[in-house]
Amino acid sequence: MANESTPLIQTVRVAPPRRRYRHDTCRRFCTIACTCVLVLGFASFLTHVFLIWPYHHHHGRHSHYSHSHQQGKRLSHQEVQKILLETPTADHAEEWSRYYTSGPHLAGKNFSQADWTREKWQSWGVDASIAEYDVYINYPLDHSLSLLKKSEKDDSWTVTFDASLTEAVLDEDPTTALDTRVPTFHGYSASGNVTGQFVYVNYGTYQDYQDLVDAGINLKGKVAIARYGGIFRGLKVKRAQELGMIGTVIYSDPGDDGDKTEANGYEQYPKGPARHESSVQRGSVQFLSIRPGDPTTPGYPSKPGVPRAPADDSTPSIPSIPISYVDALPILKALNGHGPKASDLSDHWTRNLGLGYKGIDYNVGPSPEHVLLNLHNEQEYVTTPQWDVIGVVNGTIPNEVIVVGNHRDAWIAGGAGDPNSGSAVLNEVVRSVGKAVEAGWKPLRTIVFGSWDGEEYGLIGSTEWVEEYLPWLSDANVAYINVDVAASGSSFDASAAPLLNQVLRDATHKVPSPNQTVPGQSVGDVWDGKISTMGSGSDFTAFQDFAGVPSIDMGFKAGSNGPVYHYHSNYDSFHWMHEYGDPGFKYHLAMSRVLGILLSELADTIVIPFGATEYADALGAYLDQVEAKLNSNEDLATDEAMFAMRGAALSKDAKGSADAFEASLRKIRASLSKLRTKAVGLDERAAWANKKLRDGIPWWNIIGKIKLWTTIAKVNVQYKFFERHFLFEGGLDKRSWFKHVVFAPGLWTGYSGAVYPGLVESIDAKDYINGLKWAGIIDRPPFPSIPTTYLHMYCPVAPVNSVGRVARSRKLVRRVRRRGIDPRRRRRMRLDEGVARMLEPNAAPSDRMSAAADGTPSRAGSRGHPAAKQRGSLSLSAAASGAGTAPSRTRQPPHDGPARGGRPDGAEKGSVSKNYTRPRLCCQHVQLDSAETGDARDHAAKDLVVVAEAVRGPQGAADRAGGKDEASLSGAEREGG
Repeated sequence: MANESTPLIQTVRVAPPRRRYRHDTCRRFCTIACTCVLVLGFASFLTHVFLIWPYHHHHGRHSHYSHSHQQGKRLSHQEVQKILLETPTADHAEEWSRYYTSGPHLAGKNFSQADWTREKWQSWGVDASIAEYDVYINYPLDHSLSLLKKSEKDDSWTVTFDASLTEAVLDEDPTTALDTRVPTFHGYSASGNVTGQFVYVNYGTYQDYQDLVDAGINLKGKVAIARYGGIFRGLKVKRAQELGMIGTVIYSDPGDDGDKTEANGYEQYPKGPARHESSVQRGSVQFLSIRPGDPTTPGYPSKPGVPRAPADDSTPSIPSIPISYVDALPILKALNGHGPKASDLSDHWTRNLGLGYKGIDYNVGPSPEHVLLNLHNEQEYVTTPQWDVIGVVNGTIPNEVIVVGNHRDAWIAGGAGDPNSGSAVLNEVVRSVGKAVEAGWKPLRTIVFGSWDGEEYGLIGSTEWVEEYLPWLSDANVAYINVDVAASGSSFDASAAPLLNQVLRDATHKVPSPNQTVPGQSVGDVWDGKISTMGSGSDFTAFQDFAGVPSIDMGFKAGSNGPVYHYHSNYDSFHWMHEYGDPGFKYHLAMSRVLGILLSELADTIVIPFGATEYADALGAYLDQVEAKLNSNEDLATDEAMFAMRGAALSKDAKGSADAFEASLRKIRASLSKLRTKAVGLDERAAWANKKLRDGIPWWNIIGKIKLWTTIAKVNVQYKFFERHFLFEGGLDKRSWFKHVVFAPGLWTGYSGAVYPGLVESIDAKDYINGLKWAGIIDRPPFPSIPTTYLHMYCPVAPVNSVGRVARSRKLVRRVRRRGIDPRRRRRMRLDEGVARMLEPNAAPSDRMSAAADGTPSRAGSRGHPAAKQRGSLSLSAAASGAGTAPSRTRQPPHDGPARGGRPDGAEKGSVSKNYTRPRLCCQHVQLDSAETGDARDHAAKDLVVVAEAVRGPQGAADRAGGKDEASLSGAEREGG
């Protein structure tokens, strides 16, 4: 019984605790170990799915990985190349050449050939479709060229000579007798009827015209008589127009034909290899170095209903016509004894004078006042459909694409060399790829074939297609291979972006040469190995200079000792090709094999076969050329160098300091050294990956496999976007369509490539202030407080796929966090209308401050609005960082123009542009270190203004020139930026 001493809370005795399981610690350890194994297994599975499988499952180059998961028949890389070498035949190439040259195929005039090409590709197992564009071009209506002489008796004018403006019909060549043959004319020439005195202007280069001005010859109101060669024909007309001349006549001088001339005892075609006296070179006179493509839709595709801009800035306003040298003889003879001789002006005027044996003294003129030239040119301008044929072979990796192209249109009924030797070769490659696919091959990368229309007028078909699919190409396009004149002689010739040099050399060494001096020689053994820089004049231009896609252009060209190639003439016919150009079509066959092997190397090797080190070395060599030009030490031993110099707009008055400009070149040199170090590292990682693929990794070494395939993914992303880092969205001076800061056609040459065009043109103009601007663009450290090794102008946001995720470096994220930028905020950054308004030099300070305070991006500027234009990643330091960034650009047509398509018909969904993330500019959240000086803040403010100008385009630069510059920003405004 309880009493007063009984505790209120009683004590309950409990037995001491004991473990329920004797081996609890061991069980806990086993549970953790099993969980880790499951996690690692799942991670390994994901790695195989997202990283290894796309490269591994369908690939046969490396036997260790080729057959472990194969189902059905798979082809090794060697088996694929064997098919691509053995399938093409000379007989098939001859058959395709005969078809394409059987009738006229002027741009926009032969849908049947486009449809035939599409059906052929489909019959060979390639999914093909037709892309149509409505383009603005001209067709000839009427023309005449007459030499007039005034009578001394009654002041009446009589016609002393009427040019035939036709090419002779030859019994041996059926093509020349076609009723449907195309008249002689210039594409984009202006209509007009003009009469005036005339002047011989040599090649019509910028300096040729300047020599005449310096000699005191009045060019205003005169007709220019120019010879073909040296520079693009449209620039001969452009400079004549600028100097007040009223028309241009261009003829082909046999002095430029090498040794095979009538003066040297060779008979004319068709009896011999010399030029036929009546041959006429047709061609476009669009200002190709200003902008290619449809001149009325600059920067966006020519689709029905799009707004059209005036074509005045890229097409001439004075009439021009092409003529043969037999028609030029009476005109040139009329100048004999009038004005200085060519030899009186400079040595450049005496090069290749081929009509001296015909009684031509090459006097400059002008012609006497009683001897005039009447030029009548009537053209019909229309907006008409043109048709690109696009074929697609889908690969395992949809966001890595190789494009191969040739244009189909020609100025004449024939075109056996230009372009249909390339058309025949492209058909053979498509047929060979179809055979390989039928045998079980699926390429690693998607292959796109393009048969372009409208190239002859101004690279229209390829340019419009690139402008339409630019976002997709910027994300996916690894390389572009162009074949225009595939066979017009026996000398292999190539130009390429330096990234592709080595893979091109390797491909040529796998193909037997048609002209073996030693048994067993390959094309590479016979070839001198020279690879030129990329200029313009063919369909690679939009890929290389606008989209930043590394490109190749190649073919067998006529040498100085070969038969004369009748370029853009009726005599570029199947008969000429069969008898002189490529008897037996052996070079067509060799070119088909080279192209097939090159395509297989690019499309079917696990590691993209690029060479970044050679690119870095080439950049250094290009800078040597710039410095030599600055110091007037140019070597003019070659015709190309001579015409580059003669085609420069030289100035006598200097602007700015040459010493400061030279110092800026030294800074670029230092950056190139860093870039080379990074490039060597990139190539070494690629070589390491290739070695591991050859040697193999044991099945149980999961960590080794993850490391290998992660390295491959990073290397491929960096290779793919390497060229894009040299794009500048603002474009080159006076020709903003061209975006590449390293390669562009010469401003006054057109065909030949100019390196560092911004620097070179500044030197020519002696505008060292502008040169400093371009040196800064090429070598700008985007933000002083953030090392350019880790963060450049674009935050490293790769395309949204597994490769892009791997490419984003964790080290970068940690570095950015230490700098005070939350990566979660960085992912939401946009350059919207508010930021553009904040950076507007003419905006009120309150606008800038309110925009700075408003961190919310506006959707109005995200698509289709001018404020949405972004500039590309453009500095050498950005290229050196190699962060796998896609410096994309999504230019939209103005007003209500349609948005561009995501991908071509037939391409798999994985390769559409919805997987393409536009890079974000980091302007809003960049903070300078407190220890930085005011100069550093000024530097950052200047960078932001430059970004704003790039966003606004050319108008922004004009506003800056006419209003406030970056130095006028107040301290508060700078803080707001």
